[in-house]
Amino acid sequence: MKGEDDVNTARKDEEADGSGEKLLGFNSTEEQPSDPRGQDSMWRNEKYETVPLDVKGIDEDNSKDTRDSLYPQTALRKAQQGNERPKDAKLWPYFQDGLRRIDYVLTYHVQKPQSTHKQSSKSCLCCGFRRERKNPPAHEDPELAAQEQRLDYHEDDQRLRRDEFEENLREMGLEMEKEEGTKLPGVGFLKIHAPWEVLCREAEFMKLKMPTKKKYEVSQGNSIVEKVNMFMQKVTAPLQPKVGENQTENEKHLSYPFSREKQHLFDLSDRNSFFDSKTRSSIVYEILKRTKCTRAKYTMGISSLLGSGVYTEAYPLHDGDIDGVNAETNDRKILYEQWASYSIFYKYQPIGLVRKYFGEKVGLYFAWLGVYTQMLIPAAIVGVIVFLYGCATVDDNVPSMEVCDERNNITMCPMCDRACSYWKLVTACGTARASHLFDNAATVFFAIFMALWATMFMEHWKRRQMRLNYIWDLTSFEETEGKQKSQPRAEYEFHVMKKSLKKDQSPKAGNVKLTCRDRMPAYMTILVMMIFLIFVTLAIVFGVVLYRVSIMTALHMSSTPTFRTNIRATVKTTAAIINLIIIIIMDEVYGAIARWLTVMEVPKTDKSFEERLIFKTFVLKFANAFTPIVYLAFFRGRIIGRPGKYLYVMGSYRMEECAHAGCLMELCIQLCITMLGKQLIQNNLFEIGIPKLKKMLRQRKIDKKHQEELNKTLHRHEKDHFLGPFVGLNPEYMEMIIQFGMVTLFVASFPLAPLFALLNNVIEIRLDAKKFVTELRRPIAARAKDIGIWYTLLRGISKVSVIVNAFVISFTSDFIPRLVYRHMYSPDGTLHGFVNHTLSYFNVSHFQPGTEPMEPMHLGYKVEVCRYKDYRDPPWSATPYEFSKEFWAILAARLAFVIVFQNVVMLMSDFVDWLIPDIPKDISVQIHKERNLVVELFMKEERGKKYRNTVGDPSPQPLRSRPSSQA
Repeated sequence: MKGEDDVNTARKDEEADGSGEKLLGFNSTEEQPSDPRGQDSMWRNEKYETVPLDVKGIDEDNSKDTRDSLYPQTALRKAQQGNERPKDAKLWPYFQDGLRRIDYVLTYHVQKPQSTHKQSSKSCLCCGFRRERKNPPAHEDPELAAQEQRLDYHEDDQRLRRDEFEENLREMGLEMEKEEGTKLPGVGFLKIHAPWEVLCREAEFMKLKMPTKKKYEVSQGNSIVEKVNMFMQKVTAPLQPKVGENQTENEKHLSYPFSREKQHLFDLSDRNSFFDSKTRSSIVYEILKRTKCTRAKYTMGISSLLGSGVYTEAYPLHDGDIDGVNAETNDRKILYEQWASYSIFYKYQPIGLVRKYFGEKVGLYFAWLGVYTQMLIPAAIVGVIVFLYGCATVDDNVPSMEVCDERNNITMCPMCDRACSYWKLVTACGTARASHLFDNAATVFFAIFMALWATMFMEHWKRRQMRLNYIWDLTSFEETEGKQKSQPRAEYEFHVMKKSLKKDQSPKAGNVKLTCRDRMPAYMTILVMMIFLIFVTLAIVFGVVLYRVSIMTALHMSSTPTFRTNIRATVKTTAAIINLIIIIIMDEVYGAIARWLTVMEVPKTDKSFEERLIFKTFVLKFANAFTPIVYLAFFRGRIIGRPGKYLYVMGSYRMEECAHAGCLMELCIQLCITMLGKQLIQNNLFEIGIPKLKKMLRQRKIDKKHQEELNKTLHRHEKDHFLGPFVGLNPEYMEMIIQFGMVTLFVASFPLAPLFALLNNVIEIRLDAKKFVTELRRPIAARAKDIGIWYTLLRGISKVSVIVNAFVISFTSDFIPRLVYRHMYSPDGTLHGFVNHTLSYFNVSHFQPGTEPMEPMHLGYKVEVCRYKDYRDPPWSATPYEFSKEFWAILAARLAFVIVFQNVVMLMSDFVDWLIPDIPKDISVQIHKERNLVVELFMKEERGKKYRNTVGDPSPQPLRSRPSSQA
């Protein structure tokens, strides 16, 4: 807790100096004005009389003299700030005086008016007064009285903890104002304001880089690059949002970590805007995290106080309203008009303003989402071209023409036992033609293109991220990041406290920590649960397989002959929809289980907690989304056996087999339904519907008659109370990571996946923007230099996609069998005869008893030999039904293709990675130039100090003799 000790030490030094207290109004009791309202004062502490706590009795329309008498600090601030005009507290986040900005809000539960007569007899140690408890009436039920007494003690205990915590906040220099039950029954608001001195002190401790007075010219590179940039700015001018930050600035302020000793370096002409609202709230949040409450059995921070119900909510405020007649221009309103609107979906995002309002972490997410969506445009165009190529060549495709040729008169073996009968290959004409749309010569090219596209996307994002780091002054962020992220979590400190109590040691000694041995039970539980959940996912897939097999058999037995031709399509579609519903449900279940397992693990820091939670959630959700697809791509139709010797599961259920054209079409249907379903239902509908539903439920607690009146009179902190809490960016990232897997992993079977992803992301950007601006409370502005573990996951998926697509092309599609047939078995080097080459023969007399068709004359003639898709010897050969030499030749070609494809594509990807530098050249030059300017600035300041010292003390300084080397 070194950082906390440094803060307290610096604060004590300021108190010893006395200047900081006088500016803040934290003077001694004798210097404070007397209480104008007697004993029931709005000041609850003798030392900090300038902090107004109870504003229920203050009329919002008080005159200037009355307000100044009730708020002596107001008159002082007006005198100090001169021309500053008070803001309307209804429209802007300010205290009742209209001058002090609300930087953070804590809410807590307030007893209802009918129960306020029952007060505790405990004394408030922090407040210095005692409340007497009235005796209950004689006719009151003893059990009910005891229950109410316990409830009152619980309320009093929470109140005392709040009083102690708030007292500690005042000692840290924060100013507060309380508001209890004025418009929202049962809800109390603690409004927190950080004065200028506190902001300066914390900014120095947090090493916040702030702009100095020094400006320097930003070079655009050589003349050619500068001309290209100017041309692109003119071309893209209509696509830029109107936020005043579109043009590239030719000058940039030199930034340096803030220091109170070097305030003359910074432009402090307007102190109210020097620290913007997001910086102020993040500073207050850091103080809240450091401040402890020791009244309980163990030390409690703000997280523990929120978890135990002492405080119910904690959030910073939005800048102002976004609509209405009285809504003044603010950053939130600009974002609502120029970012969170579907009508401007074609425009670029105002990333600079997003970062300014929400912080670097949120800004990086939307910047990454914008780069990803932008890179999807060429991928979608190429995917559409590949699909159109398949449409244009479907009539010239020889294998599909042979399937659709009735003159071939090929009789196929039954698809199931007993209920299914023989069928003609020509009935699969539609499936064969549709499969060619996704299984053609262009598929291999598209798979190679997408592998290189993934590498280009990663490199483009790294360069974009580095440019944002330079613009946002995050180039030297690693030094301060480690110190801030190393603060232990409240749960970790609680477990350390319990361990130290068992060992009779002081937890402040620093030698007590949680070891791997302490966490071993949690590790074993996590391992067992993760394996169990993976098996649950496999069991669900197996259940859907049984559904397909049983439903297909039942429909064949009960349906009419005219309907039997549509049975396969019906079963495919319904099974895909069932898979989608299960994926959506299990996603929510797996997310909750992953959080429970991470809490059980007790990570030390917030960063460690977030990374472990992300990893567990990713593994479970990735397996949930892709296990059905992996089964269709690599396992279905390959473990079924052969006619007369099929593989059965659950007694009498025969494993399902692919259609004649292969499982690629079914894989395409599954990917299409999963992508569209997850994007439309889980992502967009849930993101729109659930927040609105929660907001309606929160507003229903208020009387409907007064709801419209309240909406007009509610202050900013009360309006934000009805907004949804910000739960982090992990769900947003996870949604896009799963989509990235859909786009890259099986893109060889579904070339339209980038197009669907592009259309979804265009809506997703505006949907997320609207949610952040209008539906959610303002998040804490968290600093971040990159997207963290998500980049590692993206990198891993892009590498795995090369291998997956190689296996899809080799084993799922017919690309390799067609290639081998054309070069080894075709008499004329074409694909004529390819369909007959892929079909083996089966003697119907070799059916196992009880598995032959119930209607052998279904086709109108007696069938003696039927065909099935496999490479096996005919029944009249010396080795009947064994794998033929063609099978082994094609298998060898498939494995060789996987090895060659994987190595060639990865070599090309690594070459592209090496060819493109991670840092743009102009940014590298500017970073080096900025460092030199910082050194030059301080050298100039040092020379100025020496000059001032020389002028102030002109007496000659004695020369120092150089020490002898022999001394």
